[in-house]
Amino acid sequence: MKTPALRSFLSAVAFLSTAIPALHAQAPAPPAKVPWKLIKPQTPAGFTTVTKDVVVYPEHTVTLTLYIPDKAGKYPAVLDIHGGGWKQRQVEQDRPMMERLAARGFVTGIVSYRLSTEAKYPAAINDCKAAVRYLRAHAAELKIDPERIGAMGGSAGGHLTALLAMTNGLPEFEGDGPNREQSSAVKAAIVLAGSPDLVTSNKEKSGEGVVTFLGATYQEKPELYVQASPLSHVRAGVPPTIFIEGEKDTVKIGRAEMQDKLRALGIETDLHTLKDAPHPFWMSQPWCDETVDIAAAFFKKHLGEPTP
Repeated sequence: MKTPALRSFLSAVAFLSTAIPALHAQAPAPPAKVPWKLIKPQTPAGFTTVTKDVVVYPEHTVTLTLYIPDKAGKYPAVLDIHGGGWKQRQVEQDRPMMERLAARGFVTGIVSYRLSTEAKYPAAINDCKAAVRYLRAHAAELKIDPERIGAMGGSAGGHLTALLAMTNGLPEFEGDGPNREQSSAVKAAIVLAGSPDLVTSNKEKSGEGVVTFLGATYQEKPELYVQASPLSHVRAGVPPTIFIEGEKDTVKIGRAEMQDKLRALGIETDLHTLKDAPHPFWMSQPWCDETVDIAAAFFKKHLGEPTP
């Protein structure tokens, strides 16, 4: 015979045996992991890819890999500065991004600058300046409107992009490359996951990459770290500069401070954080397309559309 207590216990067991599976069934599934999908270069239809020599040095020939529309017209241009810790050449990895951006109505180019293992700072920024001057000197041949040139780059290339933009008009950064009669100024810039403050990030402990790039530790040459930091050169007249970063990447030292300086001067700036994006997000999908969407809108705003 079942006692009242036993009947209550059995009822509770029966309830739990049906309720617990139901609770499990209603629990939300864990979020799906966003896949890392690398993309391969492929020249878009209606474009021709060419490689031009900017300047020849014993250690490296600085080149531009360019995407030029077949259709006649004058196009705004965007120069890409690749990443790789200043010591790895990553032109191929940036090509898919610049191919997609070209298809939005631009001439795009990727500069292959001297790496830190080939020549110390300021060689890399000198080469980026020379690349912009080359675009202006050969504007007619390349279908470029020389008054409408912007720049973008990721990681170490983001640092160099910010340095290029913040040093518009400063002759000490030009170097000894050709076409010195041309301006190396850019009209707009996008920094992808780049740190604009080499001082704060290296004051206590300089990493191997930055020491190779600059040729000294912060303790040895603090003034060099100040000079090579884009944050040091923010001033009236520098171009609109926005930042794109990955949600899963590390915080980029100096970016917030640089934006504060830009805003204080009334210069347009913004931050776009891509959900679930790692470093370097612009080399893989879905973040490459997201980056191009942001870049195309920003550059069209400041560089405009192609003209007949």
